[in-house]
Amino acid sequence: MMQISNLHVNIENKEVLKGINLTIPDNEVHTLFGPNGSGKSVLISTIMGYPEYEITQGKILFNGQNIIELSIDERVKLGIGISEQRPPVVKGVKLRNLLELLVSVKLNDDSFMKEMVSKYDIEKFLERNINDGLSGGEVKKSELFMALITRPEFLILDEPDSGVDPEHLKKIGAMINEILRKETDKLDTCNPLVRNSGLIATHSAVILDYIHTDKAHIMMDGKIRCSGNPGIMMEQIRAKGYDYCIRCQQIKQEISL
Repeated sequence: MMQISNLHVNIENKEVLKGINLTIPDNEVHTLFGPNGSGKSVLISTIMGYPEYEITQGKILFNGQNIIELSIDERVKLGIGISEQRPPVVKGVKLRNLLELLVSVKLNDDSFMKEMVSKYDIEKFLERNINDGLSGGEVKKSELFMALITRPEFLILDEPDSGVDPEHLKKIGAMINEILRKETDKLDTCNPLVRNSGLIATHSAVILDYIHTDKAHIMMDGKIRCSGNPGIMMEQIRAKGYDYCIRCQQIKQEISL
């Protein structure tokens, strides 16, 4: 599904990503841990194709296609969706208008959107400017709802639990699981192993109480330092910090060689 090989990225002539290697197969959702400033958001922005991030070396393959020369909208059309950590306020554009545009491009009719608007209580946001005057949890809901309507094959989440109170967190977890669910008209969704793929960058990992992830990676100083079981790694991080977790995983790898 997503394969990143030896990815180096500069911002204003300073190297920020220093040789990222990451593979996320079909039907798997991976977690990206790391302290603030480790490069998680830069990696996500680079995958999406934001122009200020200069790729100096490496490849980003999505379903076997190198996408580094594609624009953001071309990547979205391929099936990559994102929920940003701090999405902007858009004055003069109501959420309803944008959703209707998304529906016209992605879906045959608006019945699915109407069903989801009711299910996730989005009606009260529809006539408001996008993200204008919303709380942190409400902004996350609004942003995720747009991803839900586009039904991406690969979902990228940048700190979905940041600034979200416990009341909204459970609802956000439910929305994320809805996005990851395969469309019922294509596959047998009774199979728990069949779902869309994704990458969730998180600092606190609170969102993982509501979403199953298959593998975790720790990023520090622009590199992926180690990978392993999400639950075990998060326990180590909370108890002893990122450096301890990296040392521990490296020791295990040396023993297994």
